[in-house]
Amino acid sequence: MFLETGPRGFCVERASHGQSADAGSPAHRTSGYRPEVQGLRAFAVLMVVTYHVWLGRVSGGVDIFLLISAFLMTLSFVRKVESGKPLRLVRHWLHLLKRLLPAVVVVVLGVLAGTWAILPQSRWPEVLDQAWASLLYRQNWLLGDSAVDYYAQDHSGASPLQHFWSLSIQGQAFLLWPLVFAGTALLRRVLRCRSVPDAGTGGLLDRLLNRLLNYRLLLAAGFGTIFVASLVYSIDQTATNQAYAYFDARARLWEFALGSLLALALPYLKPGKILRVALGWAGLAAMLSCGLLLSVDRSFPGFVALWPTLAAAAIIVAGQSGSRLGVDRLLSWKPLVSLGDNSYALYLWHWPLLVLALTGKGITSPNLVQGLMIVAASLVLAVLTTRFVEKPLREWHWPERRTWRTAVVITACGALLAGPVSVWQTQLLAEEAAAASQPRELTPGAAALAPENAGRPTPDAKLIPAPAAMKNEWADIDGLCTGANVPADPELSGCLQNSPPDTVTKRIVVLGDSHAQQYMAALGPIAKSHGWEVVTLLKGNCRFGGESPDRDAGCNAFNEASAAYVLDHRPDAVFTVASLTHIEAPFETEVPGYLEGVRPFTDAGMEVVGIRDNPRFAMNMPECVQKRGPDAAACNVPLQESLAASSPLDGYGGKVAGLHLMDLSDFICAGGTCPAVVGNVCVYKDDNHLTKTYVQTMIPMFEQRLLAATGWN
Repeated sequence: MFLETGPRGFCVERASHGQSADAGSPAHRTSGYRPEVQGLRAFAVLMVVTYHVWLGRVSGGVDIFLLISAFLMTLSFVRKVESGKPLRLVRHWLHLLKRLLPAVVVVVLGVLAGTWAILPQSRWPEVLDQAWASLLYRQNWLLGDSAVDYYAQDHSGASPLQHFWSLSIQGQAFLLWPLVFAGTALLRRVLRCRSVPDAGTGGLLDRLLNRLLNYRLLLAAGFGTIFVASLVYSIDQTATNQAYAYFDARARLWEFALGSLLALALPYLKPGKILRVALGWAGLAAMLSCGLLLSVDRSFPGFVALWPTLAAAAIIVAGQSGSRLGVDRLLSWKPLVSLGDNSYALYLWHWPLLVLALTGKGITSPNLVQGLMIVAASLVLAVLTTRFVEKPLREWHWPERRTWRTAVVITACGALLAGPVSVWQTQLLAEEAAAASQPRELTPGAAALAPENAGRPTPDAKLIPAPAAMKNEWADIDGLCTGANVPADPELSGCLQNSPPDTVTKRIVVLGDSHAQQYMAALGPIAKSHGWEVVTLLKGNCRFGGESPDRDAGCNAFNEASAAYVLDHRPDAVFTVASLTHIEAPFETEVPGYLEGVRPFTDAGMEVVGIRDNPRFAMNMPECVQKRGPDAAACNVPLQESLAASSPLDGYGGKVAGLHLMDLSDFICAGGTCPAVVGNVCVYKDDNHLTKTYVQTMIPMFEQRLLAATGWN
């Protein structure tokens, strides 16, 4: 390689005859096809599938895929740069999409068909939203924002497109990494041009500059920086917000960077035969055991993810050992290599088939035979997808001759999916609007259980909320706390409040969990009509009460901080849920430490309102209605299997002065049953939360009981 001044004074570089782009570069020693890497891919996908189907755990196999992707991409780009070939990034990205997108479209279309045939209607909007996210390679951000529990063992309730999060991260890295390669090449050219020696002073100085500005060395510096920055970020986020970090591309970039660093270093790593054998088998053992020995699900992608990625790196470094005892003999086995060739499609198919099969069977996990059937079906579909979708399009030369042709193929693939998704979403929105626009007298909800309506049949109407609207059935709270209501304790950073009225006649703080939040659909409007200000301090699955070993440390800490807030701000009243329901017997109990928790408030002169909890069930109630109909016995659970025969609130009477108790269970359960639908309104949004719509139909009863219990006006 040498430098010279080109036309108009621009600095250009050309490769001397017989040389690669970098003198002394090891590019020529880089192997092209590596069958052991395909075998490694096969093991990685088998880990993912096996752990998902039978173990209900995360294996670390996805992290290996990410490392391999970056490893192979780096080998390809470095060869291009060192041989002086243009990178043509736009063409590269389009070519990559042409290879990846068709299989995605086929699988997502298959998932949509399975969703229509098997999944309840309330889950359709989520799947359609994720279909867009999968097509646009942003599934990870969608899941991160909703903090989905990807590793929950009950996969029957998961989205069949949830696994696209890793492909989205991979797609984002595929967009970013070529920019790093091109940017580094440009930086190297600029630095070398600025350092062009004067005529006659070249020679030794030129060769020295060649070595200092070696492309691999600059790339290593860049990827090393990404590796350190991303790993530090990943460790920090995994410790503080693991549910989001799991899907955060920034917390995964270090895995790609590690693969790139491995590709850059590999030509210089020359372990002996014995060391290659040892590295290979040690790496395979570590890789396969990772998900069993470590709590991968709750600790990834922090430093723990170094285990599977370094294990895979050890196997790649071992490479072709030249020994009959090397792990490469196993990894180069033709059936494994063939499975590696189909690994992309197998990853795409296995998860939706698992979710749809579990939902269709009504089970939470498959047995051995069921699991084998799911895996076999996934393999068949993977082979068919690779053979008749991926391979023909990969070998189709017409799009490769012009960049615009490739863009047309990609656009056509996207349209095949975007069309049905758009039509389906439009139809669901129309059905939702039609149900919501019905006259109020057709959907009386809780009013149908009022004494004056006893025995009166409810007119025929569409149930509300429509299944597509069920995801929006959380009670609304206007916004974050402002002014003096802002907590000083960061534990309470989620403080919310309704919009304060012009004249505040009463200040109320709502404490507890989502069961307290659901009643904001009634308390919020009532508060606005009376001029009350309402502040909420809520934490999921954390019922308010005094410190108790029955709660985890985080919940106890939150309740302690909430109590301190109340005692510091001295509102007029505190609203809580005063009993606790369960799926199994005993179906309803006292809240642990409830009286101890509220007594400091009443001792300080504040009033406390405690409302009885609503039932919770072993099934999703709206899905029961969608599958069996509102009159099915399964959707109308006996009262004695929903609530205690005698309310736990009865035992609180007279024990704490200033504690007012409310019971609205007669407007939730009636006639000896706790139905899923009352007055053409779905009572529950899932297995234990009341819909916002139903609570709003309880507003008159709620207001009457509240004022009667407290004596307020």
